[in-house]
Amino acid sequence: MRALILALLVGFFMTGCQSAYYAAMEKVGIHKRDILADRVQEAGDAQQQAQQQFKDALSHFRAVVHLDDSELEARYDELSAQYDASKAAADNVSRRIDAVQDVAEALFDEWQGELDQYSSAKLRAASAKTLADTKARYKKLLAAMRKAEAKMPPVLAKFHDQVLFLKHNLNAQAIGALKGELGNIEKQVNGLVEEMQKSIDESQRFIQQLNNNG
Repeated sequence: MRALILALLVGFFMTGCQSAYYAAMEKVGIHKRDILADRVQEAGDAQQQAQQQFKDALSHFRAVVHLDDSELEARYDELSAQYDASKAAADNVSRRIDAVQDVAEALFDEWQGELDQYSSAKLRAASAKTLADTKARYKKLLAAMRKAEAKMPPVLAKFHDQVLFLKHNLNAQAIGALKGELGNIEKQVNGLVEEMQKSIDESQRFIQQLNNNG
């Protein structure tokens, strides 16, 4: 019960902080729509950085299969650092997507509520249509982002397994094990990079359409 109450309080606190933040930004002329565009761009940038990081990590893992036993210990720290950097990049992507979702929901709630303020039925209908169109595009964008995000944990798990195995087996057995898994790792990384690119492209389309409707 205490854990549930704490979770509810934290959620309330975070929501309150975000609401206060949006209100403060509104006062200086920066609206939720602007914040949404910025956060979508930041999420796209984070995915690009993650793409490159996962590619770099894969290159390091590829290199290990060509090493002699004597070189493994020196390379272990490198691979461990690559895993840590990949994990950090993945966490950053998730945070950025969460931030996009938070402001989008706030924007749509506000927009929906303000439809009743129109005295003109024609303008209300036009605004309602734009809202529906924007929500549909956003739904497509969020699905693309979450799909790419979902491909990161399996790749990280593969990286972690190999780093952990190398830690305890700095010998030919470790090289053989990695060589046997390299094809699967490459396939997963390539799939991740492809999905991230789709999400990045979708982000750019969404921003362009959002600006065009502004």
